[in-house]
Amino acid sequence: MEKELLVYIDGNYYPKSQAKISVYDHGLLYGDGVFEGIRAYNGIVFKLKEHIDRLYRSAHTIMLQIPVQKEEMINIVLETLRRNSLKDSYIRLVITRGVGDLGLNPKKCLKPTVIVITDTIALHKSETKEKGATAMLSWVKRDPVDATTHEIKSLNYLNSILAKIEANINDVDEAICLDKNGCVCEGVAENIFIVTDGSIFTPPSYAGALPGITAEVVIKLARKLGYEVAEKNITPYELFNADEVFFTGTAAEIVPVREINKRQIGKGKPGPVTKKLMEEFSKLVQSPSEGIPIYK
Repeated sequence: MEKELLVYIDGNYYPKSQAKISVYDHGLLYGDGVFEGIRAYNGIVFKLKEHIDRLYRSAHTIMLQIPVQKEEMINIVLETLRRNSLKDSYIRLVITRGVGDLGLNPKKCLKPTVIVITDTIALHKSETKEKGATAMLSWVKRDPVDATTHEIKSLNYLNSILAKIEANINDVDEAICLDKNGCVCEGVAENIFIVTDGSIFTPPSYAGALPGITAEVVIKLARKLGYEVAEKNITPYELFNADEVFFTGTAAEIVPVREINKRQIGKGKPGPVTKKLMEEFSKLVQSPSEGIPIYK
């Protein structure tokens, strides 16, 4: 019988089937908490420090005091991977406000809950990356930066879930959310890029999109390869008429887009810039200099 994966919860390790939190935890009751999705490739946890830094920025923004220091959190992630004998993994690091009462007052939550899950994930079939994804613009607007902005990687993903439901109903792979002004913001869980006349563009962070760690890596990689990359507001018109469109994200990695709202993008297949970035990204993620080794 295959051994169950272990899940870390507040200093203890539990078999996956027994990993539980209280129904009074405000992460469950109100989506009050933050999280990170992280990848390990061939024994290297890719950009682990950067993910931990972003986790603490998100927590600081919602005034959630994480009960361990960053270095200890890194060690918890690594130890959970070791206990599960994993070299390749998708890691979900979750911090909730903790157990409170049925009111929403965060002051009633005395201690945050810390959870580390190490498992696998597959958002898209391999053929989607080979042929390109289909997508649509959603009626669900991204929350603005002066509301529950997606700059915070919070546990409240209803905005994204509603858009994903619409994509499912319309039988497309992904939804694209606009900001309150009608400009392109991001996918439901990915940053978005367009390629026009050999230059690469992505929406600015002030549109309310998550400052993606994979997106940042791709920007640096693209510039190293000689491409011009800039942040700018992108209209639906520019999106439809781009030469190439692709998503980036920790779970998604890099996903080319071949069709949006039944409009063919470029030649209707992954373009040369996207394919080059995918090729170079797959090499980069396994570099020891780009992350922290699990087994030292």
